Amino acid sequence: MEFETLVQSRKSVRGFQNKPVPRAVIEEILEVAKRAPSSMNTQPWHVHVLTGEPLEEVRRRNMEEMAGGARAKRDIVSHGEYQGAHRMRQVDIAKKLFAAMGIARDDKPMRQDWVLRGFRQFDAPVSLVLTYDRELDPGAVVHFDLGALCYGIVLAAWDRGLGSVINGQGIMRSDIVREVARIPEEQVIMTCVAMGYPDDSFPANGVRSDRTTNGEFVRYVGFAD
Repeated sequence: MEFETLVQSRKSVRGFQNKPVPRAVIEEILEVAKRAPSSMNTQPWHVHVLTGEPLEEVRRRNMEEMAGGARAKRDIVSHGEYQGAHRMRQVDIAKKLFAAMGIARDDKPMRQDWVLRGFRQFDAPVSLVLTYDRELDPGAVVHFDLGALCYGIVLAAWDRGLGSVINGQGIMRSDIVREVARIPEEQVIMTCVAMGYPDDSFPANGVRSDRTTNGEFVRYVGFAD
């Protein structure tokens, strides 16, 4: 695609076809994404690509632990509940997704099912777990670098007909991910990208999140006009 079309058309995908993603396609995606900028060219990222039985085990155990009331155990510091404008944006996309899925406000079983989908990485056939070297903590700069890589991954995937969603819920129990994927203790698990071929019949896949106007977050300093 043309770059602007690629960026403007991309959206998060939460329903996937039961169709494997070839390893060669993932290699292509990562060849593109690794051109992301990083601080002083440190390229601090590692990518662990899961599919098949290992991914099923991560999905099942993460869902069972979290549904059973276990505490989240992530490697990175979480922000807690959103407030203010951030909370409003979170609620806005949730309303759109629930409306698309036909989930009523008081339908607790269906809402719980949606949460469990998140813990299962929306049953995507592939999960890319992004990590970085622990020696780089505290990780504000390295988090920025992995964010650049992550955006490159989702754009390159979309350009190849693959949908994805950046899915922190899927690794709420990072200890399980580490054990199953045999990720070294020297690496910090940051997030994962659930990926696969979009299921166009899945209602939530028709939802696009809104963006604020530039005037709400941009300041111009020193311009004549």
